[in-house]
Amino acid sequence: MTAETRPEELGVSGLGEVDEPVFSGLAERHRRELHVHCYRMLGSFEDAEDTVQETFLRAWRRRETFEGRSTFRAWLYRIATNACLDLLAKCRPEPATGGEVLWLQPYPDRLLDELAAGDADEPETVAVARETIELAYLVAVQHLAPRPRAVLILRDVLGWRAKDVAELLGDSVNSVNSALQRARAGMREHLPAERQDWTGGEQDAATRELVRRFTDASVAKDIDGLAAMLRDDVRFSMPPTPGLTIGRDMVVNNWVEDGFADLGRMRCVHTSVNRQPALAFYLWQEQQGAYLPLTLDVLRITGGAIAEITTFHDDQFPRLGLPERLPADAE
Repeated sequence: MTAETRPEELGVSGLGEVDEPVFSGLAERHRRELHVHCYRMLGSFEDAEDTVQETFLRAWRRRETFEGRSTFRAWLYRIATNACLDLLAKCRPEPATGGEVLWLQPYPDRLLDELAAGDADEPETVAVARETIELAYLVAVQHLAPRPRAVLILRDVLGWRAKDVAELLGDSVNSVNSALQRARAGMREHLPAERQDWTGGEQDAATRELVRRFTDASVAKDIDGLAAMLRDDVRFSMPPTPGLTIGRDMVVNNWVEDGFADLGRMRCVHTSVNRQPALAFYLWQEQQGAYLPLTLDVLRITGGAIAEITTFHDDQFPRLGLPERLPADAE
């Protein structure tokens, strides 16, 4: 069965006649793409997981309302979008402000890869999927009000028609088009001006070399070396800790004041999240006799320099499939 499965293909007249195991099997085929959709809407991996579960629960309870006018996949997207809007209305009635998103969480590339195969023959689709999962995009979209955010994602990321979006939101096509214009303007305001210069996609040799140098300088606590790799207007944040720092001097001064140079022995494991290079740092703990998780640095690289560093706490390591510890002889 495909994403376009219709009830009659199952030998029934409607989903109301389908038992729970069959229904769950149909829904599970779309779990990853629905999770990514909810993640774009919410900016939080954990909230997206909860919302997908709520989506499946609502879909099962309302299965008799599926009339077959759209695909089962599109029907699930409608339910998921409304579940996201409900969560936002309850927990985050106001969008993010000030250029940072305190609830932001990383999304491991190994899970995004589950979606890649189906779009391999559509380069434009692949490019949109990559650009709209990067952290800078996630931060920008979280600054939009919930409904314009939903319109933008449904229209520009998923490619829905304005008529279908209007039906989902219970609004007019004119209102949807107006909301889309406002959302696009808001994104231009919050996205980096040099977005067209992002590395994106597969990392080239120069990017890999810069990541290696950044890793070596970090492990050596070489602040001057690190500073030399930063853009003048570099941005640094550490969600959920409040505070967005902009500018090389400010960022470096914060590192000095926070005692970065006095940290003990460190090791690093390379990974990737949100289609960006990420560095998982481990700090030597004598009592444990091992290197234990410290922080995850996610880098945005532009024009051969580091334009943004988003640092996450060690509680993100398990989700990313990173080791719980590194042995004493780790290199």
